[in-house]
Amino acid sequence: MADNKGMRVNEQIRVREVRLIDDGGNQHGIVSTTEALRMAKERELDLVEVSPNANPPVCKILDFGKYRFEQEKKLRDSKKNQKVLKIKEIRMQPKIGSGDLDTKAKHVQEFLDEGNKVKVTIRFRGRELAHTELGFDVLKEVEKRLTEGSYAIEKAPAMDGRFMSMTLSSKAKK
Repeated sequence: MADNKGMRVNEQIRVREVRLIDDGGNQHGIVSTTEALRMAKERELDLVEVSPNANPPVCKILDFGKYRFEQEKKLRDSKKNQKVLKIKEIRMQPKIGSGDLDTKAKHVQEFLDEGNKVKVTIRFRGRELAHTELGFDVLKEVEKRLTEGSYAIEKAPAMDGRFMSMTLSSKAKK
């Protein structure tokens, strides 16, 4: 039988004695490895080392192919239930019009309602860098236009080179 991520099976088990659990879950105590292998062969199953660090190692009589399939199935199912967190970015300039600001704020709200994080970024060009307070005002205005209590500020507005940004995340739905 092939080795599966460090797990030893049948003849790969190289210790003299093992603590044996049969396919019904019954404990047989400490048995010689050859005796455990013989019992597994009688039942047409495999002897699998489930706890190699124990003293003596714990081995189980089971169908290794089926066991490996069950483990992979558990792994697939656990990955299915994970939610991938996405960071959406909305970019604008400090001299944005009121209507455009409404539209951008609406998009930010939609992203937050979907459960995404949103990074709102203001890009400064040329002389605009002398007036970073305008960018700060725009970010505060975006914040005002969002639904109260639907978001949390994860990163407060801060300058990063030519950009000022803040990160918002949606509050967990109860």
